[in-house]
Amino acid sequence: MPHLSQRGTDLPTSPIRKLVVFSDDAKSRGIDVLHLNIGQPDIEAPKEALEAVQNAKLKLLPYGPSQGELSYRKKLVKYYHKHQIEVEPEDILVTTGASEALTFALNAICDAGDEIIIPEPFYANYNGFASASSVKVVPVISEFNSQFQLPSLENISEKINSKTKAILLCNPSNPTGYVYSLSEISTLCELALKHNIFLIVDEVYREFIHGDIKHYSVLRHPKGANHTVIIDSVSKRYSLCGARVGCIVSKNKALIQNLLKFAHLRLSPPTYALIASEAALDAPESYLKGVIKEYSKRRKVLIDALEQIPEVEVSHPMGAFYCIAKLPVDDAEAFSKFLLTSFQNKGQTIMLAPAAGFYSTPNIGKNEVRIAFILNSEKLLRATKILEQGLIAYKKIHMETPV
Repeated sequence: MPHLSQRGTDLPTSPIRKLVVFSDDAKSRGIDVLHLNIGQPDIEAPKEALEAVQNAKLKLLPYGPSQGELSYRKKLVKYYHKHQIEVEPEDILVTTGASEALTFALNAICDAGDEIIIPEPFYANYNGFASASSVKVVPVISEFNSQFQLPSLENISEKINSKTKAILLCNPSNPTGYVYSLSEISTLCELALKHNIFLIVDEVYREFIHGDIKHYSVLRHPKGANHTVIIDSVSKRYSLCGARVGCIVSKNKALIQNLLKFAHLRLSPPTYALIASEAALDAPESYLKGVIKEYSKRRKVLIDALEQIPEVEVSHPMGAFYCIAKLPVDDAEAFSKFLLTSFQNKGQTIMLAPAAGFYSTPNIGKNEVRIAFILNSEKLLRATKILEQGLIAYKKIHMETPV
């Protein structure tokens, strides 16, 4: 057997997909699995996007520009302008999804052994991207009881050293749904300026805000031009997850040039996906308004139902379409596996994402799960009933006394 890389061996398994084998087995046994584990919207993509692909009269698929088609980047400039984010086409590098955008950013900013600070819990694949880039994640814990608001400036500052190259966060947050305030974003910008490091913000859920609060983009900070970076994507905004089109946005010209070298290595973003993504920007404002209204409705349905389950605690997300729930079990991953392998209710079960995988600190979040409210309200209500019955069955078998 040839030797495999230590990098690959050390790469963390995705908590979002690690239980897929058990889900597939449940389905093979005829069980209907309701997926609450992954942020795959069930809302239809804009017809403009799909029709553009269907009507494309291409006779071949040539390589495009490594930075993405200029026409698409010009449309993105207009889109960002609507959100009071003033950029030019040359500030934008189109990528194959936000995942590639973040991988490029880490490699363009960090050398092997460098560090990035991330408030946890955080999107689980950040760990994987950092590990694959030989970058060390330095977590700073956000508390469930504070709805995962930004840790104190002191807690963050004490993590900064000579190897720190960036602070990374997701706003609105996946997995918590927390929306960072103007004050919090400004504090982080000032910290980045003080220590001459980057502030990278994943803003793919920008539109998905619940209630009267406002989203504040990091690129709106008046002094942060050379220190701030946006990661963005069409996946969740327009239900185009499979298109795999994202982008990096920064006014730091040297960074964009560095990023372009990595883009040259993969030649160009996918042609048909770019056609769909560019056309999605032509969707009427009513499309996104309807999507946001639907997710806010689902949020209320899910939170209200979860709060009726004995001993379950749930966060109240201000944005995105996820929440964190504390369950009355000692191991949420074991419970999630139980739901797929040993439990069903009227021919159905649910798939959850164990939240421990969204923390970098060991043994944190072991009794928590991330729940995505990407199913319609009827299915969400059914899923919470299955969760309640599953907890009862699990505790009878695995727990002599409640935790």
